Amino acid sequence: MRQTSDMSTLNRQYRLAARPDGLPRRTDWTFGEEPVRDPADGEVLVKVILVSLDPAMRGWMNEGKSYVPPVALGEVMRAIGVGRVVASRNPKFAEGDFVAGMFGVQEYAMVDGKGMHRVDPALAPLPKYLGVLGMPGMTAYFGLLDVGKPRPGDTVVVSGAAGAVGSVVGQIAKIKQCRAIGIAGGKAKCDYVTRDLGFDECIDYKAEDVRRALGERCKDGLDVYFDNVGGAILEAALARLALHARIVICGAISQYNSTTGMKGPANYMSLLVHRASMPGMVVFDYAARYKEAAADLAGWLAAGKLKAREDIVAGLDNFPEALLMLFSGENTGKLVLKIAEE
Repeated sequence: MRQTSDMSTLNRQYRLAARPDGLPRRTDWTFGEEPVRDPADGEVLVKVILVSLDPAMRGWMNEGKSYVPPVALGEVMRAIGVGRVVASRNPKFAEGDFVAGMFGVQEYAMVDGKGMHRVDPALAPLPKYLGVLGMPGMTAYFGLLDVGKPRPGDTVVVSGAAGAVGSVVGQIAKIKQCRAIGIAGGKAKCDYVTRDLGFDECIDYKAEDVRRALGERCKDGLDVYFDNVGGAILEAALARLALHARIVICGAISQYNSTTGMKGPANYMSLLVHRASMPGMVVFDYAARYKEAAADLAGWLAAGKLKAREDIVAGLDNFPEALLMLFSGENTGKLVLKIAEE
Protein backbone atom coordinates (compact mmCIF):
# COMPACT_ATOMS: atom_id res chain seq x y z
CA MET A 1 0.00 0.00 0.00
CA ARG A 2 1.29 3.48 -0.88
CA GLN A 3 0.21 6.59 0.96
CA THR A 4 0.26 10.32 0.24
CA SER A 5 1.48 12.90 2.72
CA ASP A 6 -2.02 13.14 4.18
CA MET A 7 -2.05 9.34 4.63
CA SER A 8 -4.77 8.67 2.05
CA THR A 9 -4.36 5.34 0.25
CA LEU A 10 -3.42 5.31 -3.42
CA ASN A 11 -4.38 2.61 -5.91
CA ARG A 12 -1.86 1.77 -8.63
CA GLN A 13 -3.40 0.28 -11.76
CA TYR A 14 -2.98 -0.56 -15.46
CA ARG A 15 -5.49 0.92 -17.90
CA LEU A 16 -5.79 -0.07 -21.56
CA ALA A 17 -4.36 2.74 -23.70
CA ALA A 18 -4.35 1.18 -27.19
CA ARG A 19 -5.58 -1.87 -29.12
CA PRO A 20 -2.51 -4.09 -29.65
CA ASP A 21 -1.32 -5.00 -33.13
CA GLY A 22 0.25 -8.40 -32.60
CA LEU A 23 1.86 -9.00 -29.21
CA PRO A 24 0.85 -6.47 -26.55
CA ARG A 25 3.51 -3.92 -25.65
CA ARG A 26 4.01 -1.95 -22.45
CA THR A 27 2.87 1.16 -24.34
CA ASP A 28 -0.56 -0.43 -24.84
CA TRP A 29 -1.27 0.37 -21.18
CA THR A 30 -0.98 3.41 -18.96
CA PHE A 31 0.31 2.83 -15.44
CA GLY A 32 -1.06 5.32 -12.97
CA GLU A 33 -2.51 5.85 -9.54
CA GLU A 34 -5.62 7.34 -8.02
CA PRO A 35 -6.95 7.82 -4.48
CA VAL A 36 -8.96 5.01 -2.93
CA ARG A 37 -12.38 6.22 -1.80
CA ASP A 38 -14.63 4.75 0.86
CA PRO A 39 -17.30 2.31 -0.37
CA ALA A 40 -20.82 3.58 -0.98
CA ASP A 41 -23.93 1.60 -0.03
CA GLY A 42 -23.72 -1.92 -1.52
CA GLU A 43 -20.04 -1.62 -2.40
CA VAL A 44 -17.01 -3.58 -1.25
CA LEU A 45 -13.38 -2.45 -1.28
CA VAL A 46 -11.00 -5.33 -1.99
CA LYS A 47 -7.23 -5.29 -1.62
CA VAL A 48 -6.06 -7.39 -4.55
CA ILE A 49 -3.50 -10.03 -3.62
CA LEU A 50 -3.21 -12.12 -6.80
CA VAL A 51 -4.21 -11.55 -10.41
CA SER A 52 -4.83 -14.34 -12.91
CA LEU A 53 -3.01 -13.99 -16.24
CA ASP A 54 -5.03 -15.79 -18.91
CA PRO A 55 -4.87 -16.10 -22.73
CA ALA A 56 -8.45 -14.77 -22.85
CA MET A 57 -7.12 -11.37 -21.77
CA ARG A 58 -5.59 -10.91 -25.22
CA GLY A 59 -9.02 -11.29 -26.83
CA TRP A 60 -10.59 -8.87 -24.36
CA MET A 61 -8.20 -6.20 -25.63
CA ASN A 62 -9.52 -6.39 -29.20
CA GLU A 63 -12.35 -4.32 -30.63
CA GLY A 64 -15.16 -6.41 -32.09
CA LYS A 65 -17.90 -8.85 -31.21
CA SER A 66 -17.04 -11.59 -28.74
CA TYR A 67 -18.60 -13.48 -25.85
CA VAL A 68 -17.96 -10.45 -23.59
CA PRO A 69 -17.57 -6.76 -24.52
CA PRO A 70 -13.97 -5.64 -25.08
CA VAL A 71 -12.11 -3.68 -22.45
CA ALA A 72 -12.74 -0.05 -23.35
CA LEU A 73 -9.83 2.27 -23.92
CA GLY A 74 -9.08 4.01 -20.66
CA GLU A 75 -10.58 1.24 -18.52
CA VAL A 76 -8.66 -0.77 -15.94
CA MET A 77 -7.42 -3.95 -17.63
CA ARG A 78 -9.91 -6.73 -16.94
CA ALA A 79 -8.59 -9.67 -14.92
CA ILE A 80 -9.82 -12.20 -12.40
CA GLY A 81 -8.23 -11.88 -9.00
CA VAL A 82 -8.18 -12.98 -5.38
CA GLY A 83 -8.10 -10.48 -2.56
CA ARG A 84 -9.16 -9.52 0.94
CA VAL A 85 -12.08 -7.26 1.85
CA VAL A 86 -10.75 -4.16 3.63
CA ALA A 87 -14.04 -2.24 3.82
CA SER A 88 -17.62 -3.19 3.10
CA ARG A 89 -21.05 -1.62 2.95
CA ASN A 90 -22.52 -4.76 1.45
CA PRO A 91 -24.23 -7.14 3.90
CA LYS A 92 -23.00 -10.20 1.97
CA PHE A 93 -19.33 -9.49 2.66
CA ALA A 94 -17.41 -8.54 5.78
CA GLU A 95 -14.03 -6.97 6.41
CA GLY A 96 -11.38 -9.70 6.40
CA ASP A 97 -13.19 -12.01 3.95
CA PHE A 98 -11.00 -13.54 1.27
CA VAL A 99 -12.79 -13.28 -2.08
CA ALA A 100 -12.39 -13.98 -5.78
CA GLY A 101 -13.87 -11.96 -8.62
CA MET A 102 -13.23 -9.74 -11.61
CA PHE A 103 -10.97 -7.19 -9.91
CA GLY A 104 -8.72 -5.97 -12.71
CA VAL A 105 -4.99 -5.35 -12.82
CA GLN A 106 -4.73 -3.02 -9.85
CA GLU A 107 -3.96 -2.91 -6.14
CA TYR A 108 -7.50 -2.14 -4.96
CA ALA A 109 -10.88 -2.89 -6.51
CA MET A 110 -14.19 -1.21 -5.68
CA VAL A 111 -16.93 -3.70 -6.60
CA ASP A 112 -20.64 -4.22 -6.03
CA GLY A 113 -20.21 -7.86 -5.01
CA LYS A 114 -21.92 -9.32 -8.08
CA GLY A 115 -20.02 -12.31 -9.40
CA MET A 116 -17.75 -12.26 -6.36
CA HIS A 117 -17.50 -15.19 -3.94
CA ARG A 118 -15.63 -16.08 -0.77
CA VAL A 119 -12.62 -18.39 -0.82
CA ASP A 120 -11.01 -20.14 2.12
CA PRO A 121 -7.20 -20.13 2.34
CA ALA A 122 -7.44 -22.79 5.05
CA LEU A 123 -8.87 -25.27 2.54
CA ALA A 124 -6.47 -24.48 -0.33
CA PRO A 125 -3.72 -21.93 -0.98
CA LEU A 126 -5.06 -18.75 -2.60
CA PRO A 127 -3.33 -19.33 -5.99
CA LYS A 128 -5.37 -22.55 -6.40
CA TYR A 129 -8.53 -20.41 -6.59
CA LEU A 130 -7.18 -18.82 -9.77
CA GLY A 131 -6.16 -22.16 -11.28
CA VAL A 132 -7.53 -25.61 -10.64
CA LEU A 133 -10.32 -24.27 -8.37
CA GLY A 134 -10.94 -21.20 -10.54
CA MET A 135 -11.80 -20.39 -14.14
CA PRO A 136 -9.18 -22.72 -15.72
CA GLY A 137 -10.37 -25.69 -13.65
CA MET A 138 -14.01 -24.92 -14.44
CA THR A 139 -13.17 -24.60 -18.13
CA ALA A 140 -11.43 -27.98 -18.14
CA TYR A 141 -14.25 -29.63 -16.17
CA PHE A 142 -17.20 -28.45 -18.26
CA GLY A 143 -15.32 -28.39 -21.56
CA LEU A 144 -14.27 -32.00 -21.26
CA LEU A 145 -17.22 -33.56 -19.44
CA ASP A 146 -20.15 -31.59 -20.89
CA VAL A 147 -18.84 -30.83 -24.37
CA GLY A 148 -16.27 -33.56 -25.01
CA LYS A 149 -18.40 -36.25 -23.33
CA PRO A 150 -15.58 -38.77 -22.80
CA ARG A 151 -16.38 -42.45 -22.31
CA PRO A 152 -14.17 -45.00 -20.52
CA GLY A 153 -11.55 -46.25 -22.95
CA ASP A 154 -11.68 -43.16 -25.18
CA THR A 155 -8.48 -41.54 -26.40
CA VAL A 156 -8.47 -37.90 -25.28
CA VAL A 157 -5.90 -35.56 -26.82
CA VAL A 158 -5.33 -32.07 -25.39
CA SER A 159 -3.12 -29.29 -26.69
CA GLY A 160 -1.50 -26.83 -24.33
CA ALA A 161 -1.25 -29.80 -22.00
CA ALA A 162 1.16 -28.16 -19.55
CA GLY A 163 -1.02 -25.07 -19.21
CA ALA A 164 -3.64 -24.18 -16.65
CA VAL A 165 -6.59 -25.66 -18.58
CA GLY A 166 -4.92 -28.46 -20.52
CA SER A 167 -3.18 -29.94 -17.50
CA VAL A 168 -6.53 -30.37 -15.73
CA VAL A 169 -8.27 -31.73 -18.84
CA GLY A 170 -5.85 -34.64 -19.16
CA GLN A 171 -6.04 -35.50 -15.48
CA ILE A 172 -9.85 -35.52 -15.53
CA ALA A 173 -9.67 -37.77 -18.60
CA LYS A 174 -7.59 -40.23 -16.57
CA ILE A 175 -10.03 -40.01 -13.65
CA LYS A 176 -12.79 -40.91 -16.14
CA GLN A 177 -10.77 -43.96 -17.28
CA CYS A 178 -9.67 -42.55 -20.63
CA ARG A 179 -6.30 -42.61 -22.34
CA ALA A 180 -4.80 -39.11 -22.14
CA ILE A 181 -2.32 -37.78 -24.69
CA GLY A 182 -0.93 -34.28 -24.27
CA ILE A 183 0.68 -31.92 -26.74
CA ALA A 184 3.19 -29.47 -25.25
CA GLY A 185 6.33 -27.58 -26.20
CA GLY A 186 9.68 -28.91 -25.05
CA LYS A 187 10.99 -31.96 -23.19
CA ALA A 188 10.62 -30.39 -19.74
CA LYS A 189 6.93 -29.72 -20.24
CA CYS A 190 6.29 -33.14 -21.75
CA ASP A 191 8.07 -34.78 -18.80
CA TYR A 192 5.92 -32.75 -16.40
CA VAL A 193 2.76 -33.83 -18.23
CA THR A 194 3.58 -37.54 -18.12
CA ARG A 195 5.65 -37.96 -14.93
CA ASP A 196 3.90 -35.47 -12.65
CA LEU A 197 0.37 -35.32 -14.04
CA GLY A 198 0.00 -38.93 -15.17
CA PHE A 199 -0.84 -38.48 -18.85
CA ASP A 200 -0.17 -41.65 -20.84
CA GLU A 201 1.94 -39.84 -23.44
CA CYS A 202 2.93 -36.36 -24.54
CA ILE A 203 3.88 -35.10 -28.00
CA ASP A 204 6.56 -32.41 -28.15
CA TYR A 205 5.38 -30.12 -30.94
CA LYS A 206 8.76 -28.40 -30.98
CA ALA A 207 10.63 -31.63 -31.77
CA GLU A 208 8.04 -33.85 -33.49
CA ASP A 209 5.74 -33.73 -36.48
CA VAL A 210 2.41 -33.57 -34.64
CA ARG A 211 0.36 -35.09 -37.44
CA ARG A 212 2.70 -38.07 -37.74
CA ALA A 213 2.97 -38.45 -33.97
CA LEU A 214 -0.83 -38.49 -33.59
CA GLY A 215 -1.01 -41.16 -36.25
CA GLU A 216 1.49 -43.30 -34.35
CA ARG A 217 -0.12 -42.81 -30.94
CA CYS A 218 -3.77 -42.86 -32.03
CA LYS A 219 -3.90 -45.91 -34.32
CA ASP A 220 -7.70 -46.00 -34.12
CA GLY A 221 -8.07 -42.22 -34.19
CA LEU A 222 -8.74 -39.77 -31.38
CA ASP A 223 -12.16 -39.69 -29.74
CA VAL A 224 -11.91 -36.30 -28.03
CA TYR A 225 -9.63 -33.42 -28.96
CA PHE A 226 -9.55 -30.50 -26.53
CA ASP A 227 -8.11 -27.55 -28.42
CA ASN A 228 -6.35 -24.68 -26.67
CA VAL A 229 -4.06 -23.56 -29.49
CA GLY A 230 -5.73 -23.67 -32.93
CA GLY A 231 -3.63 -23.33 -36.06
CA ALA A 232 -1.50 -26.17 -37.37
CA ILE A 233 -2.08 -28.40 -34.34
CA LEU A 234 -5.86 -28.24 -34.77
CA GLU A 235 -5.29 -29.09 -38.43
CA ALA A 236 -3.23 -32.14 -37.42
CA ALA A 237 -5.88 -33.33 -34.95
CA LEU A 238 -8.65 -33.08 -37.56
CA ALA A 239 -6.63 -35.45 -39.73
CA ARG A 240 -6.69 -38.16 -37.03
CA LEU A 241 -10.32 -38.32 -35.93
CA ALA A 242 -12.16 -41.45 -34.92
CA LEU A 243 -15.78 -41.94 -35.97
CA HIS A 244 -18.07 -39.59 -34.02
CA ALA A 245 -15.15 -37.72 -32.47
CA ARG A 246 -15.76 -34.59 -30.42
CA ILE A 247 -13.50 -31.55 -30.80
CA VAL A 248 -13.80 -28.96 -28.03
CA ILE A 249 -12.84 -25.46 -29.19
CA CYS A 250 -11.66 -23.76 -26.01
CA GLY A 251 -8.96 -21.42 -27.27
CA ALA A 252 -6.53 -20.63 -30.07
CA ILE A 253 -3.50 -19.10 -28.41
CA SER A 254 -1.34 -19.64 -31.51
CA GLN A 255 -3.56 -17.18 -33.37
CA TYR A 256 -4.29 -14.43 -30.85
CA ASN A 257 -1.39 -12.18 -31.81
CA SER A 258 -1.54 -12.74 -35.57
CA THR A 259 -1.18 -9.58 -37.62
CA THR A 260 -2.57 -11.24 -40.75
CA GLY A 261 -5.83 -12.62 -39.36
CA MET A 262 -6.73 -15.97 -37.86
CA LYS A 263 -6.14 -19.07 -39.94
CA GLY A 264 -8.76 -21.82 -39.74
CA PRO A 265 -8.45 -25.49 -40.68
CA ALA A 266 -8.47 -26.29 -44.37
CA ASN A 267 -9.44 -29.93 -43.75
CA TYR A 268 -12.70 -29.24 -41.94
CA MET A 269 -14.44 -31.79 -44.19
CA SER A 270 -12.92 -34.41 -41.89
CA LEU A 271 -15.81 -33.50 -39.59
CA LEU A 272 -18.25 -34.73 -42.22
CA VAL A 273 -16.29 -37.87 -43.10
CA HIS A 274 -16.03 -38.91 -39.45
CA ARG A 275 -19.44 -37.55 -38.44
CA ALA A 276 -17.65 -35.51 -35.81
CA SER A 277 -18.69 -32.37 -33.93
CA MET A 278 -16.66 -29.24 -33.14
CA PRO A 279 -18.52 -26.88 -30.78
CA GLY A 280 -17.02 -23.94 -28.99
CA MET A 281 -17.29 -23.54 -25.23
CA VAL A 282 -17.17 -20.54 -22.91
CA VAL A 283 -16.94 -21.26 -19.21
CA PHE A 284 -19.25 -18.37 -18.21
CA ASP A 285 -22.16 -20.33 -19.70
CA TYR A 286 -21.84 -22.77 -16.81
CA ALA A 287 -21.85 -20.23 -13.98
CA ALA A 288 -24.96 -21.74 -12.38
CA ARG A 289 -23.07 -25.04 -11.97
CA TYR A 290 -19.72 -23.78 -10.65
CA LYS A 291 -20.38 -25.23 -7.18
CA GLU A 292 -20.85 -28.68 -8.71
CA ALA A 293 -17.50 -28.47 -10.48
CA ALA A 294 -15.74 -26.97 -7.45
CA ALA A 295 -16.90 -29.85 -5.26
CA ASP A 296 -15.56 -32.47 -7.68
CA LEU A 297 -12.30 -30.64 -8.35
CA ALA A 298 -11.63 -30.00 -4.64
CA GLY A 299 -12.41 -33.64 -3.86
CA TRP A 300 -10.01 -34.92 -6.50
CA LEU A 301 -7.37 -32.46 -5.33
CA ALA A 302 -7.71 -33.56 -1.69
CA ALA A 303 -7.58 -37.24 -2.72
CA GLY A 304 -4.38 -36.73 -4.70
CA LYS A 305 -6.06 -37.60 -7.99
CA LEU A 306 -5.53 -34.09 -9.33
CA LYS A 307 -2.33 -32.05 -9.22
CA ALA A 308 -1.82 -28.40 -10.05
CA ARG A 309 1.11 -26.03 -10.36
CA GLU A 310 1.17 -22.25 -10.30
CA ASP A 311 3.85 -20.11 -11.91
CA ILE A 312 3.89 -16.93 -9.82
CA VAL A 313 5.46 -13.64 -10.92
CA ALA A 314 5.82 -11.00 -8.20
CA GLY A 315 5.14 -7.31 -8.64
CA LEU A 316 2.36 -5.27 -10.25
CA ASP A 317 5.02 -3.38 -12.19
CA ASN A 318 5.87 -6.59 -14.08
CA PHE A 319 2.38 -7.12 -15.52
CA PRO A 320 3.09 -6.32 -19.24
CA GLU A 321 6.10 -8.65 -19.44
CA ALA A 322 4.48 -11.37 -17.33
CA LEU A 323 1.45 -11.47 -19.64
CA LEU A 324 3.75 -12.17 -22.59
CA MET A 325 4.94 -15.38 -20.92
CA LEU A 326 1.62 -16.94 -21.98
CA PHE A 327 2.42 -16.45 -25.65
CA SER A 328 6.07 -17.48 -25.52
CA GLY A 329 5.25 -20.65 -23.58
CA GLU A 330 7.53 -19.72 -20.67
CA ASN A 331 5.07 -20.68 -17.95
CA THR A 332 4.19 -24.16 -16.75
CA GLY A 333 0.81 -24.45 -15.07
CA LYS A 334 -1.28 -21.46 -14.02
CA LEU A 335 0.35 -18.06 -14.51
CA VAL A 336 -0.35 -15.71 -11.61
CA LEU A 337 0.78 -12.16 -10.82
CA LYS A 338 1.35 -11.52 -7.11
CA ILE A 339 0.50 -7.98 -6.11
CA ALA A 340 0.42 -8.08 -2.32
CA GLU A 341 0.94 -10.34 0.67
CA GLU A 342 -2.01 -12.08 2.27
